[in-house]
Amino acid sequence: MKLGPKAAAAAILVSAGLALTACGGAAGGTGTAAAKTTTLTLGAVSEIRSWDPAQAHVGHALQPYQAAYDSLLLRQPDGKLSPMLATEWKYNDANTKLTVDLRTDVTFSDGAKFDAEAAKANLDHFKKANGPQMAQLTAVSDVAVVDADTIELNLTTPDPSLEFYLSQAAGLMGSPKALGTEAIKTEPVGSGPYVMDKAATVKDSQSVFTARKDYWNKDLQKFQKVTFKTLIDLTARTNALVSGQIDATLLDPKTGKQAEGAKMKLVATEVDWQGLLLLDRDGTKNPALANVKVRQAINYAFDRKTIVEQVLLGQGTPTSQPFGKASGAWTEELENYYSYDPAKAKALLKEAGYETGVVLDIPSVPGWETQLAVIKQQLADVGITVNIGAAITNTFTSDVAAQKFTTMFFSLFQGEPWVATNQIISTKALYNPFKNTTPELQAKIDAVEKGGKDAGKLAQEVNKYVVEQAWFAPMFRVNQMYYHNAKVTVEPQVQQAVPSIYNYSPAK
Repeated sequence: MKLGPKAAAAAILVSAGLALTACGGAAGGTGTAAAKTTTLTLGAVSEIRSWDPAQAHVGHALQPYQAAYDSLLLRQPDGKLSPMLATEWKYNDANTKLTVDLRTDVTFSDGAKFDAEAAKANLDHFKKANGPQMAQLTAVSDVAVVDADTIELNLTTPDPSLEFYLSQAAGLMGSPKALGTEAIKTEPVGSGPYVMDKAATVKDSQSVFTARKDYWNKDLQKFQKVTFKTLIDLTARTNALVSGQIDATLLDPKTGKQAEGAKMKLVATEVDWQGLLLLDRDGTKNPALANVKVRQAINYAFDRKTIVEQVLLGQGTPTSQPFGKASGAWTEELENYYSYDPAKAKALLKEAGYETGVVLDIPSVPGWETQLAVIKQQLADVGITVNIGAAITNTFTSDVAAQKFTTMFFSLFQGEPWVATNQIISTKALYNPFKNTTPELQAKIDAVEKGGKDAGKLAQEVNKYVVEQAWFAPMFRVNQMYYHNAKVTVEPQVQQAVPSIYNYSPAK
């Protein structure tokens, strides 16, 4: 199978545009290592709308917060958890109480002391602030101060991912004096390695940070200045990298060719899966999506192997399942569950009573125009009409939560099973905005929650259920292509497309 004229044309235009840009932009590339740098400038794919730590997100959106805020636990590049503001932590036998010992030598950038009361204030604020990741602390019923440097997190039910969450958005610690104020939305106040240079920061353009003089852990403070340049457009990020305006950023297989031509270095990790999120499974706004045969027909419409070869230039793995290989929930039998079969897709639509057509409204996503063109073409081939709407914006998480989209193409994290379950499947999940569930699925989710060390294997049943019921139309796991110049070294972070801020160092 070959991609149709429109999709192929889109791919060719992207490639041609990049090739032309490469000819004119390579002169500014920094392929040769210069003197040891004291600054780090990163191309960010989105703008931070609020610096309140309770509004922090995950994935690439977490990195800027790490400049200003320490977290209770530190996630190492290989995924292991180590002390940060917490020195030790331990569960009780029932896994319903987590006791956390804290550092005693840390202050926030406004001079306030970090202690047990401050940690409790942050966790309480996170639970009430209605942030995009508030589900991370759903299992925590209350936080108790034991003494000046010890807290207890009491859980209503075991949460296999709580320690991981304390290294993410839920673990970020801000000054208790600033939490809940208007000021912290535009100027972070944390205990992290850097403080915002408000005068140099420009909304929707760049956020600039300088090193804190009294930061407690100099090993994590490797630069005197860190700048996040907001570059949502993929071509703009590519040009900024090869011209030396930024030191590192996230590209894709096509733009990566241009970066490689300018001697940029690649850090590749298979992190996310990309595909369609068929969100309205009860048919609240799009009745056709309530029919499992329609959802299955959508899955059979895609020639995943050809898409990976032609659109991703081979930088990915075709898949029909939303859980990654390292999760424990991945199974071989689900990998190619929906093989390319347009005739079967048409037959399923006929059986579902939608032989005359189904219409899907999908928001545009900047940088993924080619993928959307391919999706539109292949679904049209089986009788499904796709209307590509306005592009998602920085408010997309609240838009998703508000059920603005019934279907969307997106890239989602493949982490440990309980994290992925609460990201895309459970009724707590942001990417289950219509709160779809069944008693059968909920029983499988409950088993994972209480499964302890067997959680990964038990999650295979959750994976099997959502694949068979076609909750999604996964298309491929994509190699995340993160490029940097010779001024810095970058250590990849497992299960993250964009490394943590601690993973960058000046090149020697």
